[in-house]
Amino acid sequence: MEFKKKILCIGAGYVGGPTMAMIALKCPQYKVTVVDINAERIAEWNSENLPIYEPGLYDVVEKTRNVNLFFNTDLENGIKESDIIFVSVNTPTKEFGAGEGMAADLQYWEATARQILQLSESSKIIIEKSTLPVKTALAMERILSFSKSDIHFEVLSNPEFLAEGTAISDLTNPDRVLVGSNETESGLKARDELVEIYSNWVDRDKIITANLWSSELSKLVANAFLAQRISSINSISALCEKTDADVSEVANAIGMDSRIGKKFLNASIGFGGSCFKKDILNLVYLCQYYGLPEVAEYWLSVVKINEFQQTRFIMNMLNAMFNTLAGKKICLFGFAFKADTGDTRESPAIFISKKLLEERAELRITDPGALKNAKSDLENIEGKISYIKEPGKAAYGCHAIAVLTEWEVYKGLDYKEIYKSMEQPAFIFDGRNILDHKKLFDIGFNVFPIGKPALTHF
Repeated sequence: MEFKKKILCIGAGYVGGPTMAMIALKCPQYKVTVVDINAERIAEWNSENLPIYEPGLYDVVEKTRNVNLFFNTDLENGIKESDIIFVSVNTPTKEFGAGEGMAADLQYWEATARQILQLSESSKIIIEKSTLPVKTALAMERILSFSKSDIHFEVLSNPEFLAEGTAISDLTNPDRVLVGSNETESGLKARDELVEIYSNWVDRDKIITANLWSSELSKLVANAFLAQRISSINSISALCEKTDADVSEVANAIGMDSRIGKKFLNASIGFGGSCFKKDILNLVYLCQYYGLPEVAEYWLSVVKINEFQQTRFIMNMLNAMFNTLAGKKICLFGFAFKADTGDTRESPAIFISKKLLEERAELRITDPGALKNAKSDLENIEGKISYIKEPGKAAYGCHAIAVLTEWEVYKGLDYKEIYKSMEQPAFIFDGRNILDHKKLFDIGFNVFPIGKPALTHF
């Protein structure tokens, strides 16, 4: 089959895989290839067991795989044959040197840029899909400017705005698609080519165009604003617990203000995932670099409140359970950073698990889709840990349950039977405020929500 253009995506992770699958589904006239150096991950993309859990993803992949969507490890041929390259490699936070703990580590991104330069035999459009610091495109342009005289690279910014757990619906009907480019003739032409791809299924008025720097910064700022709302309501949840207010009632009252809105006002143990903390710290570093310490400190406080909320959750558990957790069995309902995903990156459950183990508690961990990642996250941590798929079995004989992920399945469990199987007095710490607290209390549980008065039998 003759394809209009050949698209390559370098990186088969949470962004690259689903995004390319959707482009392949909506644009059958394009050949879409996803490459990754991780052969095991590529094998999973070519199997019935995809490397990431995302509702609806398998159906999209199944319809397009080996039709116009291909997964392999052949980076060299992929670069040579492609017309358009999406770069979706990992950009973790630096763990060394200048900017340690805040700045983005761009070594994988730069290595990819140099491979594109080395292996390309024709002009190409290069699209930043990874979340990158402002002015990264300029650095990429400088690397690619050393190309052969007859080969030209045009760099675009196309940040993703996916929420894990709803990625397919976000891709199918996005709030907006952002495309940043240079304001040159060649830059605008390349931008139009990318706009044409998305126009196959996205309304044109939802496709926003901007300059490169605005596009790059918009991704960091979007995540910072969302995380800010979570930290804001979580800071109020601490006050609610001290004053016997109900954070859900407070959130409902302020959420009805049209200037504020209801989204991201659910008090919890805090945000996780690969983006929020990393992007905020990146923003903090940029503000420090450009001599804006007050702005940097403001955004750093969002991360500090998130960490405070998780520490506070542990202290509430410790205080409620008679100031000792040693030898007690704690069942963790959920380990993924949010429901409907197997992703555990920066999950609050990691921090909470480590702190519970430091208190010499015994952990029973259950999660519908993240047990494999949970084992990996805690494999070098000392302590007694069991991984049990079925929640009722996991809670058997435990002193307490801690709800750490808002999986729908946890709402419908038979808590009467679970209560009977547990050590008494039995505790539930609802870190996501998803359960019927009054009902649990009537069963016999001592219930400790986030931002609400505890319901106890003593």
